[in-house]
Parts: sequence; C-alpha cells; structure tokens
Amino acid sequence: MEKNGREQGQCPAETLLKQLSGKWKPQIFRIAIAEPVRFNSLLRQLEGSNKQALANALKEMEEQDLVQKTVIKIKPLHIEYKLSDRGKLLIPIFQQLELLG
Repeated sequence: MEKNGREQGQCPAETLLKQLSGKWKPQIFRIAIAEPVRFNSLLRQLEGSNKQALANALKEMEEQDLVQKTVIKIKPLHIEYKLSDRGKLLIPIFQQLELLG
C-alpha cells in the first residue's frame, strides 16, 4: 500500500469515491463546504441520521483528512467540523460529481 492510502495501481478517482461513499459522508461534505458545522446541527439537518452513524462517518472523514475536528473551549463547550485543506481541494471534484448525478 502506498503512503496516500491507495493500493498500487488503483485509480485515484476510485479512492476518492470510496472515501466519500457511505451513509452520510456526501451530505456532511456538502454542508461543510459552506461553513464549519457542529455535530448537533448536522444531526438536525440530516433527516433520518442518528448519533452513532454520524459519529462514525465524521470519524472516518477525519481519519481520511477530509475534515478537521476543532474543540471550541468557550462556553458552551462544543466541537466544530470543517473541511481540511485536502477536503477543500476536493470541492470542485465533488461539485462535478453532483452535476453528473
């Protein structure tokens, strides 16, 4: 396996599609394009989602360096998720995929 998480010979587009696939990942990505989002805000915006599924999707996206988790230590203490630099680079690609769908 190569450094960027792709197997040798694997298409970069295939890797991207796998990273953005999942129950809530495309929706989270689309919402986070506009501004940083809080967990509870995502939970309200993603009708039919639940805490466990959302937490898993965010954790995977964080591990894939698509989003950054920031703990805001002002009261009330809360956590925000925003697109990472790598995630921001994927915005045009994501928007093109949306146009095809």
